[in-house]
Amino acid sequence: GTPVLAVADGTVEKLFDSERGGLTIYQFEPSGRWCYYYAHLQRYADGLAEKQVIKRGDVIGYVGSTGNASAEAPHLHFEVHVLGPEKQWWKGESINPYPLLESAASTPDAASVAK
Repeated sequence: GTPVLAVADGTVEKLFDSERGGLTIYQFEPSGRWCYYYAHLQRYADGLAEKQVIKRGDVIGYVGSTGNASAEAPHLHFEVHVLGPEKQWWKGESINPYPLLESAASTPDAASVAK
């Protein structure tokens, strides 16, 4: 039930309920280069919708144990994907999120890091 915050400005590309990831959110940052993936959510934030513009720090969902996550260990599964020119949320290449997010945290305009 802990609130999940958007890591960057962007758009909710896809809300999805899958067998493995449970309730998920795919968020694109404004340039469309990165996709942020949040999974195993308990629920989405009230009113969250596909194509909705969100800002870094907005509550987008709540930590849970949906999908194949253990009910005894609620958690947030988070990934960053590099998108290809087709901008297909389901085909992005997973990368280590730490360098990207560390740079964003130390930059006054976090959105500029992803451009």
